[in-house]
Amino acid sequence: MSKDYYKILGVEKNATADEIKKAFKKSAMQHHPDRPGGDEKKFKEANEAYQVLSDADKRAKYDQFGSDFEQQGGFGGGGSWDDFMRSARGQQGGGFQFEGDLGDIFGEMFGFGGGGRSRGASRQSRGHDIQVDVELEFKEAAFGVEKNIHLRKQSTCDVCSGNGAEPGSKLDTCSTCKGQGQVVQMQRTFLGAMQTVVTCNDCQGRGQKPSKKCKHCNGTGVVQKDQNITVKIPAGIDEGESVRLTGYGEAAAHGGQSGDLYVRAHIKPNKFFHREGFDVFTESEISFPQAVLGDKIEVETIDGPVKLVVPEGIESGQMIKIKGHGITHLGRTSRGDQLVKIKIRVPKRFSREVRKKLEELKGDL
Repeated sequence: MSKDYYKILGVEKNATADEIKKAFKKSAMQHHPDRPGGDEKKFKEANEAYQVLSDADKRAKYDQFGSDFEQQGGFGGGGSWDDFMRSARGQQGGGFQFEGDLGDIFGEMFGFGGGGRSRGASRQSRGHDIQVDVELEFKEAAFGVEKNIHLRKQSTCDVCSGNGAEPGSKLDTCSTCKGQGQVVQMQRTFLGAMQTVVTCNDCQGRGQKPSKKCKHCNGTGVVQKDQNITVKIPAGIDEGESVRLTGYGEAAAHGGQSGDLYVRAHIKPNKFFHREGFDVFTESEISFPQAVLGDKIEVETIDGPVKLVVPEGIESGQMIKIKGHGITHLGRTSRGDQLVKIKIRVPKRFSREVRKKLEELKGDL
């Protein structure tokens, strides 16, 4: 009989990969046999369901043919709980096989190293990200601009180039982790004693230590200093959007990866132009005769003044589009439009002669 993997994990058929992963972690924690009220059978069913639904190709076949699409009795369903735990720890497990990121999931849940992570992989620290705000004029945001930003931040030590060693001295292999950058520790959990892989505190994950510490940075590889950075603001950036500069954040101690710099844009209001998306909106005032008879007027755009044809009989509040005079689309060369809102100016005072002519035209208008 075909199994309903979606029902086993408690998700809908249109569930996303992330929703399936979260549902599996919840089910695994609920049913693992070493927990009070745990159920090994349900645990193994959840594992089987996840290994199918987390794989796009297997999921498509399952949706079409059911759980027997590969004539299997499940994915690794024949092993014992001990087999499962050995497999989760990256050891030999007779009845269980982990696919994709399943081992990583159990590493997160139970605190042991698993999945595809290498025990010898370095887990050095990463520097902090930095966010700064820049103020832009309307046209600077429309066409792009370069801005100089002054920062005081943790930066790589110039004397030792970030390795923490005094110039002329060498880096020795860490005796604690034997150059692996990580050490294995035993940790007691409700599942019993388990091995955990942690970053070596002695070398901070580098696998090496300086034989003599740099005097300028005391062996950390970083110092606090001022730095000027030129940032290219792209044409079309909008209020609140950010430019990311990878590696321009704070440097990490002991040769780790630097953080990123995020430059967030704030655009000053402009009394002539108003932006909505990539379109620019302005207003232009015309006289009553111009509205009736039509005319050609000069209007201001972000590119400078242009001539605009006002059709006869235009009404107040009507919009006229000037194509291609808007904001540059971010990352492209095309541009939005400018929309000019027409306002008809009605004089409060006029001469007797004008009044007489208006009275004569009153019946015709």
